[in-house]
Amino acid sequence: MTDPHAGPAPALRRLLDLLASGAATEDFADVLADARRRGAPAAVLSEIDDATWQALRVHRTLRQHRRREAELTALFDTAGDLAASRELDTVLQAIVRRARMLLGTDTAYLTLPDEAAGDTYMRVTDGSVSVLFQNLRLSLGDGLGGLVAQTARPYATPDYRTDERFHHTGTIDAGVLDEGLVAIIGVPLLLGGQVIGVLFAADRSPRAFSPDEVALLCTLAAHAAIALDTAKSLADTRAALAELNSANELIRAHSAAVQRAEQGHDRLTDLVLRGAEVPDVAAAVAALLGGEIAVLDTGGEPLAGRAATAEGLAEAVAASRTEGRSVRHGEAWVCAVLAGQEPLGTLVLRGRPDLDDADRRLFERASVVTALLLLLRRSVAEAENRVRGELLADLLTAPDRDPAGLTARGRRLGVDLGRPHVVLVAEPAGAPGTAATDRSRLAGAAERYLFGSRGIGAEHGETVVLLVPADGAPPGARGPDGPDAADTARLAAERAAERLARLAGFPVTVGAGRPAAGPVALAAAHAEGLRCVRALRVLGRSGEGASARALGFLGVLLGDGHDVDGFVGATLGPLLDYDARRGTELVRTLRAYFDCGGSLTRAKDELHVHVNTVVQRLDRVEVLLGRDWNHPERSLELQLALRLQLLSGA
Repeated sequence: MTDPHAGPAPALRRLLDLLASGAATEDFADVLADARRRGAPAAVLSEIDDATWQALRVHRTLRQHRRREAELTALFDTAGDLAASRELDTVLQAIVRRARMLLGTDTAYLTLPDEAAGDTYMRVTDGSVSVLFQNLRLSLGDGLGGLVAQTARPYATPDYRTDERFHHTGTIDAGVLDEGLVAIIGVPLLLGGQVIGVLFAADRSPRAFSPDEVALLCTLAAHAAIALDTAKSLADTRAALAELNSANELIRAHSAAVQRAEQGHDRLTDLVLRGAEVPDVAAAVAALLGGEIAVLDTGGEPLAGRAATAEGLAEAVAASRTEGRSVRHGEAWVCAVLAGQEPLGTLVLRGRPDLDDADRRLFERASVVTALLLLLRRSVAEAENRVRGELLADLLTAPDRDPAGLTARGRRLGVDLGRPHVVLVAEPAGAPGTAATDRSRLAGAAERYLFGSRGIGAEHGETVVLLVPADGAPPGARGPDGPDAADTARLAAERAAERLARLAGFPVTVGAGRPAAGPVALAAAHAEGLRCVRALRVLGRSGEGASARALGFLGVLLGDGHDVDGFVGATLGPLLDYDARRGTELVRTLRAYFDCGGSLTRAKDELHVHVNTVVQRLDRVEVLLGRDWNHPERSLELQLALRLQLLSGA
């Protein structure tokens, strides 16, 4: 029988084995139960219980990663299916089948417009059992599909039967009832700003579709619309070859252009399936089109290539979103990168002032592939940011509890805490008392600001904290051991304040601590950055970014290692002690006197007392501090101490 006083090591090894083998959640609880049956001490049981909880968290995170990987693999398989398909019916069946698989619904179907009849009809279904439903014809504007076609926007309903947002008809409701459908989502197939069909997924029980599911289905629909257009173009080409022998050369040229577009599309699809990054796709498209490609994020910052001319770019991107196609922008071409209606970035093509139809479609296909990659990167980043946020919270609250453990956790997440970092403390410029929603928006802006970098950020207390590698600071600032270490923090704070304000939509104050390495030093740098934010607020510089060193003598006092409390006590001690013993307001009176520029009249209005009372209090200040209290040098020292005393909250 096992020694009841044995340590927790066997149980911890068993938990690791369960994680490695992908065991069920229930198996983790057996480890603690087994240790309890063997009579392990209470301390060991407590440690095993904590380890089990941590193991379950890792297990849940791994499971979420696998689910996301399965969704993206299915989406990439769809790209392969569509690229390999040549027949229109095969394309449509692949679209519907993959839509059903992506969302895990009971059924999926696709409707196309019948221009001759002036309505839409059910072209392909997957998972349907009702003949009545399979033969439905919908008048334009009727049902959920009519609403999608009219607005060119996705719509989802958790319960079709009770949803009054769209026009119900007896024919449509009868078909839906016969199929037993309840929850339905429909997204438009857009080509050149025109709705060429509607793709649906539906369940036979109530269900709320998440924004991620809507975005995935919209991306599939965008991809499918282009593939559908290609299949139709091929069909038209075959018919033209059979009927128009006199136009043989023209048809051959058209066919070659379409083939080139398909090859380009296959090349992009292959890049996605091989796990390429955004710069790889940009390089491939640039080679195919013989121009220069830049990929910009939603803020106009380059993700690949060089930045574009800002003048008129926003209007061109808006036009591309409205038309659903690439548009001309001076000597360049611009195409919005979208996931459904959500903007993810922009593609800019230079060096090709004239694009034929095939090359223009290839450029637009590149935007769809780029959207897939950005969605993948965002999904992975969101999962990583949650785990990194937990690391940041532990780092700032208990850095000396387990520095080696914190460093190891950071290394597993791609963050080397042993290397120099700049700690940035950010708050909405309206703080203190800023609404929690503003802090949440600021946290979201920080996530977008750090997207694609090795930095981490999270809400912490009343602020948002960002940990940025010092070697990722703006040009001209070297590491923390070099002569420009102060500039590293200052430039990082100024840049963050500007970008975060733009992303959040309101002014943001950012304070930076000195560059530091290691958990304990980073926590101290955070404290310095927090004091710097408070100093900016008191100095009336909200909405700016600065480091403690950049605040001059006040910043030096606020910096790590300086006895601010001792300075305040030595300078204002007699007044503070007198106020504490007598219940007077000498410190408040002195602050009002200086704030009012030495005017007794303005000071008495500020304090709501008689001017004689102000004079009497200042006489007492002179008795306690000496006759030189109002001389320039002593006055400066007193005003600085009053500022620091106000800043410290004493």
